[in-house]
Amino acid sequence: MDAISRGSLVALRIFQLICSVIVLGILAYLVHRLNEAGAYKENWIVYGIVLAPISTVFSLVFIAPFMYSFLAFPADFAFFVMWLVLFCLLITRTGVRICSSPWFNNYWGFYWDGWWNRPVNTGVMIAGCGNLRATLAFSCMAMFAFLVTAFLGGYVVSKHWSKRRRERQAGTAGTPVVGNPPTSQIRGPIPPACEDVSETGMAPVTHTTQPGTYVSP
Repeated sequence: MDAISRGSLVALRIFQLICSVIVLGILAYLVHRLNEAGAYKENWIVYGIVLAPISTVFSLVFIAPFMYSFLAFPADFAFFVMWLVLFCLLITRTGVRICSSPWFNNYWGFYWDGWWNRPVNTGVMIAGCGNLRATLAFSCMAMFAFLVTAFLGGYVVSKHWSKRRRERQAGTAGTPVVGNPPTSQIRGPIPPACEDVSETGMAPVTHTTQPGTYVSP
């Protein structure tokens, strides 16, 4: 791992943390307003309230620039999919009109601005518009932050595994083979020593040997 990969990981984790905390804060306030009004909480709100703190904890745990943080790239991809689902659930309700959509006027803006508690519901619902746009924006940014982190982790892990594979192959190639010695080192068996001439009365016999051969006396 080089310094660029480590620094990029830390920066992405911090960005994930910021996006998750902002979305969590906005949705928590919306839930508070819904509880005051006794209104129904839509499923996507509950989904977002659960996803945002889990993402926050995950970013804190895997913020250290060590190998275990890069090995979490499958989880990063899973969080990318979950944030994509949250963004799609929200955008299907607002559409391209966002703050001028019927859903905003009848739900988000209505409860966020407290129009349910006013005797006459007149005026323009603008207080919740910026928060709705922020929720959309930071959900989208969190989604892409987890996607980039997943690709970064996969790249670093694959590079690390390739390096270790090359090192093992190099170590295997440098290990001497245990087995029979080279042919050039083979010599024939040494013939028995000739008896002394004083004991046999005969001159000693000279034996000539070649590498790998044996001549009987």
